[in-house]
Amino acid sequence: MAARRTPEQLKARRQLMWRELLTSLWAPLVGVGLAFIPYVTLIEMAPGTASWAQPLMKGFGLLMVLAFFGLLVWRNASRKESLLRTLRHEARELIAEDERILARVGTKVSPAAADRITEQALRVESASVAGNAEALRTETQALEKLTQEQLGAYRKQSVWDFLGGFGKALLIALVIRTVLVEPYRIPSGSMLPTLQIGDQVFVNKFIYGVRVPFMNVVPFRIVRAPQRGDVIVFNNPVDESKDFIKRVIGIPGDTVEIVDGVVRINGEAQPRTLVSPDYVVHNQDDTTGRWFDQEEVLYREDLGGVVHSSLQHPMRMPGREHEGPYTVPADSVFVMGDNRDNSADSRYNLGGPAGAEVAYVPYGHIKGKAMVVWLSLGWGGLLGNLFGGTGLRVDRFFEPVR
Repeated sequence: MAARRTPEQLKARRQLMWRELLTSLWAPLVGVGLAFIPYVTLIEMAPGTASWAQPLMKGFGLLMVLAFFGLLVWRNASRKESLLRTLRHEARELIAEDERILARVGTKVSPAAADRITEQALRVESASVAGNAEALRTETQALEKLTQEQLGAYRKQSVWDFLGGFGKALLIALVIRTVLVEPYRIPSGSMLPTLQIGDQVFVNKFIYGVRVPFMNVVPFRIVRAPQRGDVIVFNNPVDESKDFIKRVIGIPGDTVEIVDGVVRINGEAQPRTLVSPDYVVHNQDDTTGRWFDQEEVLYREDLGGVVHSSLQHPMRMPGREHEGPYTVPADSVFVMGDNRDNSADSRYNLGGPAGAEVAYVPYGHIKGKAMVVWLSLGWGGLLGNLFGGTGLRVDRFFEPVR
């Protein structure tokens, strides 16, 4: 069929294809996705660029949202456009089916029958390019009738064809989630103020190596091992039914101590600066789901060159004046939440039974590194007054995780 198209027909077909793609409701979403890949790569490789790259990405995202709703209104307001898109879709599906069958059965169909189908398919394409809805409907019906007469015996899709298509889609989804990226929702306030409750983050699954699910092993490393300051998502080794997100404080061989809230690694205090003695964050009750204000001391902490925010309770809690020392074993990391006095982390057996004092995270349990917030449904967002304070936090969109 491709060989029978004239250069003019090929050109018109390509132009129509691009027009259909660019006016599809998927186009703005694909645009955001294509822009998101270089954005994440840029802010990961050069964190300083986030100061201008994030506003640029937000502006582009807003433009794509407006484009989406503009296309939606236009397509619903124009009955002719809506009808043409439906007819063109049906025509493309039918022509693609004919091409697949003719390629598969080959000489089982007579050359004369194949020629008739090809000629009719080209008439359908001409009507589609011309934008004549009535002619397109008529020509498509004629092609459907001809297809049924000549290729009816080959049109039935076998169970194996269906399972094959479903299996391919499932495999692609599994590969993306296992090897590339995976979304993760922040369920608690243990990483406040870096990550807000309701933030949705993308997790880089390949930076530390491909992890084999359920076996908790990493056969080989791709980019690098986890480093101090990385915010990681991991399968809790104490309770494997749960995934946690925390910050890496210690790597293999490190000795970690916390003295009056100051982190010491191998005896060296990590610098931190007081930002606010009465900083208020919004936390959420795990049982009722109600929001409440939590007043903490806000610091800016430098953990091996990774500068980030951390919280500490205004009063030192009994027994927490001096924690550690903890020596991190091989192929494991020591993790803590940025909300230091409200986090079930390595110091407290990762939320497990109170009998054990420390729990490390083996490399095989690490799912990946948190990269960027792509969506946020948290306190004070748009329409929050309608949903108990939970709303769309536009200000959090595309926020790098530091």
